[in-house]
Amino acid sequence: MMEVQNVRTALDRHWAASAAGDQVAEHEIYHDDAVCEYPQSGEIIHGRHNLQALRSHHPGKPSGFVVRRIVGQGNLWVTEYAITYESKPVYTVSIMEFRDGKVLHETQYFADAFAAPAWRAQWVERKIGL
Repeated sequence: MMEVQNVRTALDRHWAASAAGDQVAEHEIYHDDAVCEYPQSGEIIHGRHNLQALRSHHPGKPSGFVVRRIVGQGNLWVTEYAITYESKPVYTVSIMEFRDGKVLHETQYFADAFAAPAWRAQWVERKIGL
């Protein structure tokens, strides 16, 4: 139980730092030799230093960041969140694998919002915004 609480606390600190733009605190969660994958672009980032440098040089500062939910146990944790860039939400899923309390491997998926088709309106509830 203590390990779960420690990981959850580390994740909460990580996402709060990410939302605040605190690049140092955001990357404390990673092992020095962590690997982060972006499957949609085919990119693999090797090492905490490279990951922090890449994120520090992003040309657009997010104007919003909302964690939707965090679930996990043991060494595998998933966070769903939305980042707003230039008034456009990007829905993101982060899958983190931990070793010794730090992230060894992360995979992130990014998806743009899209208009709901009218044909399924009778079966769905509409949620507006992030």
